[in-house]
Amino acid sequence: LALLGLTGLGLGAASGSLGSGGGASVPFSPGEREAILRHGPWPLAAAPPADPGNPLSGQARAVELGQLLFFDTALSASGDVSCASCHVPGLQFADGRARSSPAMTRHTPSLWNAAHQRWQGWDGAADSLWSQAIRPLLDPRELASSPEHIRRRVVADAELSCRWQAAVGQPAAQMSAEAVLVSAARALGAFTATLQSPRTPFDDFRDALAQQDRRGLQAYPVAAQRGLRFFIGEGHCALCHQGPLFTHGEFADIGLPFFVRPGVVDSGRHGGIEALLASRFNRLSHWAVQADATPVRHLHPQHRNFGEFRVPSLRGVAQTAPYMHDGQLARLQDVIQHYSTVSDERLHADGERLLRALHLDDQQQADLLAFLQTLSAPAGVGWRPARLGPCRPAR
Repeated sequence: LALLGLTGLGLGAASGSLGSGGGASVPFSPGEREAILRHGPWPLAAAPPADPGNPLSGQARAVELGQLLFFDTALSASGDVSCASCHVPGLQFADGRARSSPAMTRHTPSLWNAAHQRWQGWDGAADSLWSQAIRPLLDPRELASSPEHIRRRVVADAELSCRWQAAVGQPAAQMSAEAVLVSAARALGAFTATLQSPRTPFDDFRDALAQQDRRGLQAYPVAAQRGLRFFIGEGHCALCHQGPLFTHGEFADIGLPFFVRPGVVDSGRHGGIEALLASRFNRLSHWAVQADATPVRHLHPQHRNFGEFRVPSLRGVAQTAPYMHDGQLARLQDVIQHYSTVSDERLHADGERLLRALHLDDQQQADLLAFLQTLSAPAGVGWRPARLGPCRPAR
């Protein structure tokens, strides 16, 4: 009865193997079982929340337009860069590089499940998916586009023009350049909101646990079970990497160096708050349609925000190397080693400290790695583009 904290299975705690390699199973307590179940189910039953201030959010025609724009290299000034150049579908909507170019200071984050995040980007400098899309469109280090260029592109392309009118309800030629920029970003936000990561071996185990399914439980490696037990228990990892998304979506200083180059640091959340409040496209702006601006009104950069970065979701983590805000850790093993040896002296002295060095032995590190690897879908399972039918513009 001690096995996994379940009753009625008739399994002995020492004899029933829940791993593919045989051996004794992990005797999860009822409290541990409850903690595991809180990390699901997946996918979420509820639809993603509406993109704040985006009237195109959830609209099928806007999603279709956004998909076209996402892969359109002609939106860029050079004509050879698109959103998908850095957010590659086959690479979990990241790019597998520490930084997408020498000019960039941060690692390209995955777009999986971005609709469920309150703040966008490593520093939270955007408060919606649509406002986040504006920065890379205009950033000279990325697409280096302009509102005028985007409008010319949409007007000149028959397919884009048709789908634009169907989604936006007005020809781009009749709109101001900035209105076209915002509408393009809204369509990109509507598309990005549909990107939901696939199920993983952990999800199968979690559901088998909920359903008391012995056959399903037996497919999950014993090492991963031990790593999971450490994750929700002694390691306190679930304090930040919590719930079905494996993140609370907020920001933390985890004791990593945040120097961009000698003498220059990345201020992280501190600078992100300042950029968000200064933005002409935040929830306080006239472009944000019926958006709740309360979260933004109460934002104020504080000293403790310096060097904080968004806690990423762990879904797909085994397939999104390298790691951290600037890709400074090459392997998942390096991330585990960091948390094993992190120095208190690197952490902020003010505020509550949740992070302590874990001092993991070799077995614990191997078990934690085995668990984290089960948070990614099997190779070849992922996103497929929607097939777009003939365009029929709205009348």
